[in-house]
Amino acid sequence: MNTDITVDEGAPVVVRLSTTVNAPLATVWAVHTDIGSWAGWNPDIERAELDGPLAPGASFRWLTHGLDITSTVRQIVPGRRIVWGGPSQGIDGVHVWTFKETDGVVTVHTEESWSGAPVDAQPEQLRQALEQSLEAWLSHLKTEAERR
Repeated sequence: MNTDITVDEGAPVVVRLSTTVNAPLATVWAVHTDIGSWAGWNPDIERAELDGPLAPGASFRWLTHGLDITSTVRQIVPGRRIVWGGPSQGIDGVHVWTFKETDGVVTVHTEESWSGAPVDAQPEQLRQALEQSLEAWLSHLKTEAERR
């Protein structure tokens, strides 16, 4: 039985992207899940703060692209998967990240859905913005993990 939380397949915006990282899985996972350090390696994030330990139900606040977002961790499978989401300025987002190591190379897959009135009003513009944001995030994550 699959109990994984997934994106909202019926949302007006769903973006799926992947990259490969030439670094150990433990390093990629550590970079990605150290939320308090995001602003140090991802120039699109001005600040990020996790309240308490990284676990389902934990919330973190972060500022990116002028949006002050509070996300809640919905699922975590250490070294393999993390899901978070929440509302921000009328947009309800669900963000799923998966990590798989094969022959010393880690594939990072991200998928995110956006729904809500702002998305209904401008689905194509917001899909493009989300895609650009996720492409940049994956690029910054790859650079930082490989640097370490």
